[in-house]
Order: sequence, then C-alpha cells, then structure tokens
Amino acid sequence: MSTLEKLPVTVITGFLGSGKTTLVKHLMQNPQGKRLAVVVNEFGDVGVDGDILKSCAIPDCPAENIMELANGCICCTVADDFIPTIEALMALEPRPDHILIETSGLALPKPLLKAFDWPDIRSRITVDGVIALADAEAVAAGRFATDVAAVDAQRLADDSIDHETPLSEVFEDQISCADIILLTKPDLAGPEGVAKAKAVIAAEAPRPLPVVEVAEGVVDVRVVLGLEAAAEDDMDARPSHHDGHHDHEHDDFDSIIIELPEQSDPLDLVTKIERLATDLNILRVKGYAAVQGKPMRLLVQAVGARVRHQYDRPWQPGEDRRSRLVVIAEHDDIKEAEIRAILAPVSEAAE
Repeated sequence: MSTLEKLPVTVITGFLGSGKTTLVKHLMQNPQGKRLAVVVNEFGDVGVDGDILKSCAIPDCPAENIMELANGCICCTVADDFIPTIEALMALEPRPDHILIETSGLALPKPLLKAFDWPDIRSRITVDGVIALADAEAVAAGRFATDVAAVDAQRLADDSIDHETPLSEVFEDQISCADIILLTKPDLAGPEGVAKAKAVIAAEAPRPLPVVEVAEGVVDVRVVLGLEAAAEDDMDARPSHHDGHHDHEHDDFDSIIIELPEQSDPLDLVTKIERLATDLNILRVKGYAAVQGKPMRLLVQAVGARVRHQYDRPWQPGEDRRSRLVVIAEHDDIKEAEIRAILAPVSEAAE
C-alpha cells in the first residue's frame, strides 16, 4: 500500500495554551469536504478540550469521531490506549478521511511519531505532518524557561552544561519535530514580539521551517492538511533532546484537580488564578466554574497570569453544579495547600 493510500494523520503539538484546541475547532468547522476524526490527549482527567470540541461537532466531524485519552501521555500508553483508539477510528463507518491528534502541551512529539511504527497500524496510516503552535507573546518573552538569562549565563560559564530547563526542552523538541509552525496570538505580541518569536524559532529549528501567523486558530485548511510529509519515515531530520532514550518521563510536571463550590463573582476567581501564576509559578489552569445565579457554565483557560473566561453552555438537568480546575506546573511548584488557600472562598480563607 503506498503512502497516498494510507489514512493521513496530523499531529498538532504546542506549548501550554498555545491555541491547539482553537485550531482543531477551526479545522473541524472548515473541513474542506474531508470527514475528520479527532484524538485529544489531555494532562489531567478533566476533559476540557474534548468537551469543547464535542460541543461544536458537525456532520463531517460528529461527536462519535472525537475521542479523549486522559490516562497519561499518549506516547507512553501506546498499547493500552493509543493503538486501540486509532483502530476504533479507522473502523468507523464511514471511515474518516483524516485524523487529527491534539497532544497535551507537555507531550514530546517524536516518541509519538515512533508509535506509528507499531505493527498493527504502520501499513495503514501515515503522518501527513506535524504542526507546532507557538504563542508569539510567550516565546518572545522566553517563558518556556524559568530564567533564560540565568540559564544562558550558566551555559557560557560552564561548558559541561548543555541543557536548559525542562520547559525549554519541550519547546525545542516540538519545534524540531514540526513540518510547519503556526505563530499564534500575534496581536498580543505586536510586531516586535512577532519578529522576536520568529527569530527564536529560527534559531531552534534544525532546518528551515515555514512560520505562519494565526489569530484565533483561523488558517486555510490547505496550508496545514495534505502536507504528505510521511513524518514517520523522516525521523532523523527531527532531532530531540531525548534521542537514544528508550522511554521518557514527565516527572518534571505535575497536575492537581481543585474542586470549588459555586462562585459568587467570576472576576474574583480570575484574580485568584492570576495570583497562582505570580505567587506560585503555576503554568496553566483550565476547567469549569459554576457561578451563583447563572444558568450557564463558566469555561476558564489560563496561561500564566493571562486568564480567559466565558460562558460556554447551560448546565444540564441533574448535572452537579461544581467548579473543577486542573492546575499544571513544574513538579516542585505544585504546592497543593498553597494553591487551595489562594483559590478558597473568602469565608474559608478567613478561617
């Protein structure tokens, strides 16, 4: 079977909050006649991204074509989760024309590509391309490293230091594995920030890569689908910090789930989430909140101290009106008691 006869799969990677779900939503709603299927790999067991995508399903990408994997990194659960999920999508009638895989923001894409060499599927699918999303403002600000200046100073002072912080390695591995870079949120970065982000990406990329500015996930589908990269056969051109490792770990990051009662003021919750970033170095917060007197659920998405919130859908009859937030950070920054203290209602915090 030739590559063109195989079912194409596009891997969508990118750092935390770079806009992957927004992009997938746009592709689902503008499939250009393709019947799409989607695999969402979340970090933590609150299915925020999958729920968002299922809420905007259309005939060319119905809800049954959207599957979530929340039991760990997609490339670490190949036999138990990934392969059965891909086989289930391939068995759908009618069969999808294209599969989109949205990785978690902490995933390393190259080990995932290696999973496509699994005997049960390697003759039936091909990696059409790897799309890496990069938040222009965050990249320009160097947020993928705890302290870029300090790390650079250490490297210059000591030739034996050849690594950066884990966040930087994740970013570099995603860029190195990509066939195309989508530079998101260019409006927040401004022209100078966009130029700086492009310079950072060019310095990290192992080969020249197209970089496309994208706002709100809107991009011509023809630009990102149909690349025919056959990435699974092009591994040597995609270097990784973890080349030569038989496996990899995600112990550098951790997550906890915080449940809260109904909120009296959404802006108060936003302020508390901003404090998590400024006081505790929390990287990402996402989830839902119930607001007193409001029939709709409040969707919350935060990258560092930048918090976005909106009412996304009504609470369903019989649904438990509770707030659940996934909090993600580097392992040493997950201090559960301090996180809970910041997010606690005023009455509890005062006790």
